[in-house]
Amino acid sequence: MTSVRLTDLAHGGGCGCKLAPSVLQQLLADKPTAMPFAQLLVGTEASDDAAVWQVDDHTCVIATTDFFMPVVDDPFDFGRIAAANALSDIYAMGGKPIMALAILGMPLNKLDVDTVRAILAGGEAICAQAGIPIAGGHSIDSAEPIYGLAVIGLCAPADVRRNGGAQAGDAIILTKGLGVGIYSAAFKKQALPPEAYAEMVASTTQLNSVGHALAKDKDVHAITDVTGFGLLGHGLEMARASGVRLRIEASRLPFFTQAEALAQAGYITGASHRNRDSYSDSITLPYGMPEWQRALLTDPQTSGGLLVACKAERAEAIRAMIEDSGYSRASIIGTAVSGAPGIEIT
Repeated sequence: MTSVRLTDLAHGGGCGCKLAPSVLQQLLADKPTAMPFAQLLVGTEASDDAAVWQVDDHTCVIATTDFFMPVVDDPFDFGRIAAANALSDIYAMGGKPIMALAILGMPLNKLDVDTVRAILAGGEAICAQAGIPIAGGHSIDSAEPIYGLAVIGLCAPADVRRNGGAQAGDAIILTKGLGVGIYSAAFKKQALPPEAYAEMVASTTQLNSVGHALAKDKDVHAITDVTGFGLLGHGLEMARASGVRLRIEASRLPFFTQAEALAQAGYITGASHRNRDSYSDSITLPYGMPEWQRALLTDPQTSGGLLVACKAERAEAIRAMIEDSGYSRASIIGTAVSGAPGIEIT
C-alpha cells in the first residue's frame, strides 16, 4: 500500500471541520429551548460544551462526543489530539471523566492496519493520562479518516460550570495560546517549521484538566473551551448565555510563537472566514484592523484552551493557579461588562 499523508485524505482537519455556527443555528432552529426532563440540567439550549444529567443530590453525569479528521500526519499524534479534544468538554463543564468510547471511521483501502492501530494507541495514551479506560466504541469504513471519543464524566451539582454565568465586572482568562488553525494550514502546505509543529502538538495534547479544579472555586462563574468557532465564536456563546458583553484586549491575547507571522504570510483556514461570516454582526473590531489580525481572532482551535469568567478581585490568583498547573500561556485577556451581548475588541 502506498504511503500517504493523513491530511491529504481529508477535506479539512481538526475542529476546523465543524459546521459553521450559522449553519448549526439553522439546523437547531426548531429545537425546543426547554426539555420536559427536570434532571437534564444542561442540554442544547445555550450551545454548551456537554450535556449534564443530575442523578441525585450529590452526583451529575456529564456526556459528550467529539470527533474529526486529521490535523496532523503522524497517526499517534492524531489519536492523542483527538482524544484530548474530546475530553476537554468534560473538564469545561467542571467534571472529571470516568470512561470513554472510541469513534472510528477509516478508509481501509487507503490506510494500512498499523496506521489505524497507531491512531487508536494515541487515543489510549491520552485516556491513560486522564486515568480512564476506553471501554468500547464503534468503527466504520469511511471515505475519510475520522477519530474521536464519546466521554462520560461526573461532578457534584454545585460544581457544574456552564458557558453562561459570567457577571458584569468579571475578568476573562484564557488558559492556552491561540493559533492552531494557522499552524495547521501551514502544516498542510508543508510550511510549518519543526519547532512550531512541536509547539502545536504540545498544546493540543495538553489536557484541560484544570477545569475540574476551577469548578470547585465559587469565584469562577463560567467556563467554556475554545475550539472550532475560534476565540470570538466561543466567547460570543459565553456572552449570549450570560447576558453580558465581553471586552477583550487584543494586546493581551496569547498567541503561538509564529502565529502572527504565518497569518501575515496568508496561512489562514477557510473555517476562519466561515466563522467570521457567521457572527460578525455581534463583534466590534478596531477600525482598520488588518485582515490577518482578524483571522487570528476567528482562527479555529483544535483542543484549545479554556475561557474562564471569574471574580475580578481573584483573577490574578486564579490565573497564577492555572499557570502553576502547567498552562504557561494563561492570560487575563479582558472583562465582562453590562450591555447587549457581544464582543468588543480593543
